This record gives sequence, C-alpha cells and structure tokens, in this order.
Amino acid sequence: MIWDGSDAEKFDKWFRTPEGRFALEQEVNLMDHLISGWPRRKRKLLEVGCGTGIFLEHLYRSGFDVTGVDKSSVMLDAAIERLGKRATLYQCNGEILPFDDNEFDFTVLWTVLEFCSDPEAVIAEAARVSAGGILVGFLNRHSIYFFTHGRMWPWASANTLRKAHWFSPSEMRGALYGGTGYKPSMTRSVLPGPMWSWKTKIPWKFLNGLIYPPYVGAFTACKVDFCNRIPLNPLHAWKSAPSGISSAKRKSFKPGCYRGSKCSFDE
Repeated sequence: MIWDGSDAEKFDKWFRTPEGRFALEQEVNLMDHLISGWPRRKRKLLEVGCGTGIFLEHLYRSGFDVTGVDKSSVMLDAAIERLGKRATLYQCNGEILPFDDNEFDFTVLWTVLEFCSDPEAVIAEAARVSAGGILVGFLNRHSIYFFTHGRMWPWASANTLRKAHWFSPSEMRGALYGGTGYKPSMTRSVLPGPMWSWKTKIPWKFLNGLIYPPYVGAFTACKVDFCNRIPLNPLHAWKSAPSGISSAKRKSFKPGCYRGSKCSFDE
C-alpha cells in the first residue's frame, strides 16, 4: 500500500481523538507487557514499518537504542520530525532489510503485516536480523472491532482498515512459525469492546483497560523469543538470504542511507 501526506496526517490525527488516545494507551500497555522480560540497556531494537514513529518513540523512552524502517518517505518524514536524532531511520522494503544477520537484539512489527503482500517473508527477514526475538502486533479478525470497522460489508465504503488483511491469532501464530521456525512464547490482546466503548469512564475503562487472551481483543500481539532455544523447525536454522534473493545482492544493500534517504541496491 502506498501512503501519501494525508495518510500520515490522518494516522497521527486518529491517535489524538479520545478513542485513539485510549487505544494508543492500551496498545502501549500490551507492548510493555509482552516485552517486560527483554533487557533494555545498550540493546538495539528495530521497528519494521515504523510509520510516523509513535511506537518507536515509546520504545526509545523505554530504554532501547532504536532504528526504524519504512518504505514510505511520507511516513519517514513524519518520524524524523517526531524523533530527530534519537533514532536512525531508513527507507526500504521490509522483505529485504539492509542489515546483517543478528544485527539487532530485537525487532518489532506493529500493525504492518496487515498491509504487506508477503507477510511471512517480512517475518523471516525480521527474524534474520534479530538475535533475541521479535514482537508482532496485529488487528484481530476475531473481534467486535473487525465486524464494525474491518469487514467489507456490501454497504460499507472502502477505506484503509477495510482493505487491510486482518489476522486471526491462529493464522498469525502459523505465519510466525513458518517465518521463524519458532512458536510464540506469549500471545495477548486488548480492547475487547466496540470502539464506542473505548472510553476513560467506568465501566468501559475497566472493561477495555485489561489484557486478555488472544482471541478477545481488537488488537493482538505475539512475542517470539530466540534466546537459548533450538528452532522447532530445523528448516529455519539457516543464515542465508530469503528465497529468491542472492547473498551477493543482499550484501550490496548498504545501510549507509538513513534519516529519510532512499536505500538502493546494485542490480
């Protein structure tokens, strides 16, 4: 999906609405809950599909040394304005990352796989560059929110959310196993109620302010830890380029372009 300037503005504007602020708070709580066991000091974290940098900024404040990538120059411009020199930012495709194997301790993919043509390839690349593990956050197809804002009903107009691919927790777990060879160590969700109930008033704050099992909430996240574990699928115990990409071509992808400049590789 190609984003323009209005998309970046709408993205940030949504999180400034009462419902958006509440949803952002719950997503951040979910993120913090799942990565609570990850060390922070001098740990390098990559966010693939960092967008305007909202969650990358939170991860920076949490203590990580952060890097972000996005294929949209518009989104990266907004992220640069938000983060300045606190993050290194690259423009590139998540299926071909300009980094060496295990260059980062952790990688985060937060509401990005819904808009990818090959989610499993993006997951595999995230796993390749991560030594410690990955965190994936996604829109849950088995939720009330999907039926009100994600399903393409005959009378509904097309928009970004209705065009996205919403995942079920079981589908995402399968994609993570296929892309990494590991099963998720934890899967949880937030925001079980319809969007009109995303409020700070009681009882709605209590209902939507808890962390639930994976199938309950509008937004779900899976954590996959690589440390001190043997891959469950031996086919994924590799250190080679993704299928269809030669090792020489991947190595020619140089990470010298940053802060909104466009990555390129030799043909």
